Amino acid sequence: MKDFVYHVPTKIYFGKDSLEHLGENLKRFGDRVLLIYGGGSIKKSGLYDKILAEIKKYQLELTELPGVDPNPRIQSVRQGTALCKEKKIQVVLAAGGGSCLDTGKFVAAGACVEFDPWEFFSRKAPLTEALPLVTIPTIAATGSEMDDGGVISNLETQEKLARFAPAIQPKVSFLDPELTYSVSRYQTACGSADIMSHILETYFNPGEGMYMLDTVMEGLMKTVLKYAPIALERPDDYEARANLLWTSTWAINGFIKSCQNQVWSCHALEHELSAIYDITHGLGLAIVTPRFLEYCLDRENVDRYVRLGVNVFGLDPAGEPMAIAQESIQKLSAFFYGTLGLPSSLAEVGIRPEDFPVMAQKACRTKGGIVRGFKDLQEADLVKIYEMCL
Repeated sequence: MKDFVYHVPTKIYFGKDSLEHLGENLKRFGDRVLLIYGGGSIKKSGLYDKILAEIKKYQLELTELPGVDPNPRIQSVRQGTALCKEKKIQVVLAAGGGSCLDTGKFVAAGACVEFDPWEFFSRKAPLTEALPLVTIPTIAATGSEMDDGGVISNLETQEKLARFAPAIQPKVSFLDPELTYSVSRYQTACGSADIMSHILETYFNPGEGMYMLDTVMEGLMKTVLKYAPIALERPDDYEARANLLWTSTWAINGFIKSCQNQVWSCHALEHELSAIYDITHGLGLAIVTPRFLEYCLDRENVDRYVRLGVNVFGLDPAGEPMAIAQESIQKLSAFFYGTLGLPSSLAEVGIRPEDFPVMAQKACRTKGGIVRGFKDLQEADLVKIYEMCL
């Protein structure tokens, strides 16, 4: 078990009345606010009006950057960076899904440098300073409200790259489960798959872990299994939405990885799918993750699969280990494709096998030549996993 340091300085306001504290927290960081949001759902839900009321109450100056796309684009980051410099923005407020929050992170960082913000990704330019960031997530999915990372796409280069740095950790985040009521059935399903993948990427990691963290991860996964179907059928079920939202946050805020050798493989596979085809991130993970687990299964690592099957899916521990392992993968697949109703293959979403070699090559190049994780994977391995997803 390796040593670790755990420090997550994000302050969380959770609950129905959490936004009553928005204005006072923005005011702590400055008077000039940049609001980043997507296609207008925050206006339909009433969130936009609540934000404006807080802005007015505390006499703040508001600049807006609407229209952030899913799989957030570097163009939006550039636009936001330019606005920050022009308007002398003091605090960034990102409201919406993970794309808005990730955009906010790199806008906040881009405002503090003189180079193009894509250089944070293309040449790993120093990322040591950022404007204060406040976030309001409106979907349970990425957990960007309480972590120090984000992913941005570049359509010109067909790249989707991640970057992590303490400087872009949100200062304050507001989590109101009622704001997720309007999330569509499809996006609720994709978000639930995203949460499960974040946990599984840590659960299936090389090296020695910690029993306590294993049990926490199993509890988080069981929470998604229990409450995602309820949220799909009753979108305004507060208990279901609250459990999913808080699970989303704790799936990726650094707690469960603590002493794990956390190197994610499924995300490397999926980023290449959405970089070229612009599919929903959670959907790509739902298609890739069971096939990745199937590909990696062997006699040496079967115990980890058995633990998943017994402790999460309730399988009989008396069974033959490989049979339990294979059934646990089947249970996960049934949840993604049956319970959540997501497409089960790359062919269904229009992804062509002729692109597999270049996607595998780019994924390995991004990871320094090999995708390391539960099992180390080379280009040929990635192509085989993609082929299993057809």
